[in-house]
Amino acid sequence: MDKRFWICGLMTTLAAMLLGALVHGWLLRADYLAHAELYRTQAEANARLGWIVLAYALIGFTMTWLFRRLYPQPEARARDGLRFGLAIALVSFLPWHLLAYVGQPLPLGLMTRQVALDLLAMLLLGLLLVWLRPNRTALALPR
Repeated sequence: MDKRFWICGLMTTLAAMLLGALVHGWLLRADYLAHAELYRTQAEANARLGWIVLAYALIGFTMTWLFRRLYPQPEARARDGLRFGLAIALVSFLPWHLLAYVGQPLPLGLMTRQVALDLLAMLLLGLLLVWLRPNRTALALPR
């Protein structure tokens, strides 16, 4: 793992955290508050912040690692990033939201919004990886 990997992984992690906060902390906040009895209290969740950071670091660095393996050429196109983001969503967030819907008494509408918004977030992270170009050897901006 070279310097480029660590920089791109960190940037993808931070972007994933920002998108997660936007989706689950702001856009879906009212939905979660309406079903607060199914979740931990804010104080309990805050006490587990380290697990949230670890989860997003796993997302950011694993996506970077997989992108480098699947797209070894230094140049990738936007459609490659969208395809990659879709694949990540289809093997992670989407099935897990479906399974959570089965196991928790959440409304279908909330699960649908979670799926749609997390799918959009993964597509955006795929595009970010195309822009970051983690297989590029130089850190200089493209001309």
